[in-house]
Amino acid sequence: MSENEEFDSDRLMDEVEAETDAGLTSRISKLTGMKDAVIKELCPEKADKKKLIELIGIVKSSASMNERRNKLIKNIDKLADTVITVLKKLT
Repeated sequence: MSENEEFDSDRLMDEVEAETDAGLTSRISKLTGMKDAVIKELCPEKADKKKLIELIGIVKSSASMNERRNKLIKNIDKLADTVITVLKKLT
């Protein structure tokens, strides 16, 4: 994805539904720059990878900060474990 290309989180989530586990790992790697081994450690299950991609979609969205914040709040019950796991790895 180029710098000028708008990030479409809804399209991404539609595409994610059809991905294999390995495909999700590869997609996350491309979106984040993380190595596959790190992604597999953070997100051992396909469901975990889907949540991480949803979180990335919210963060990278071109929506305003307030809209992204509201979307995260709306989905926090589902994404909280992912947020904590990723931030733990980063700190």
